[in-house]
Amino acid sequence: MTNTESGLKLGMNSDFTVFDQMVLDPELTATVPRDQYFYTGMDAYIHCIEALAGSYRNAVGDAYSRETVNLCRQVFLADDMMNDESRERLMVASYLGGCAIATSYVGVVHPFSAGLSVVLGLHHCVANCIALNALGEFYPTEHREFCQMMNAQGVKLPTGVCAGLTDEQFTALVAATVVHAKPLTNALGADFRTVLTDERVVDIFRSM
Repeated sequence: MTNTESGLKLGMNSDFTVFDQMVLDPELTATVPRDQYFYTGMDAYIHCIEALAGSYRNAVGDAYSRETVNLCRQVFLADDMMNDESRERLMVASYLGGCAIATSYVGVVHPFSAGLSVVLGLHHCVANCIALNALGEFYPTEHREFCQMMNAQGVKLPTGVCAGLTDEQFTALVAATVVHAKPLTNALGADFRTVLTDERVVDIFRSM
């Protein structure tokens, strides 16, 4: 969901989204294309590495985040990320990752991902992966692990997604990224714009 007036990409997170019951069924992911399975599963991983690297932390969120990351490692560094056991683990990781981020904030990756989604129409989870791949300077250890996971599973990311864009499109990408002040403050502090100048944001997008 996008607030078309502000350009802010929104989530669904309120007292009304806490369900009385849920059905978690790993069989529902048995026939998902491998790359899409990876991109979607990595959303849980990215949520939690951002939360653990931020300033808005708490014991409950940290516990959820650490276990989510641990489960994602078991899935994406395994020989087969889509066998029955891995799909069960990823199902639990996805649930716990949602619990984690409900008590915390994301960081640098999601605002850049939001820019890709709002301006270029890329789907959220693949946009997250493209963004993390370009943001190794902010998450060096996690970026290395992410690359290990991609290599282990033979997953390829789209490249050149920002090639040939106009100045107006880059301006829109900057605006759609820096509008997400809460996660960027979580990651970089209240003066995040001194780090993410317009020029730096454009350079990062050009590398995607």
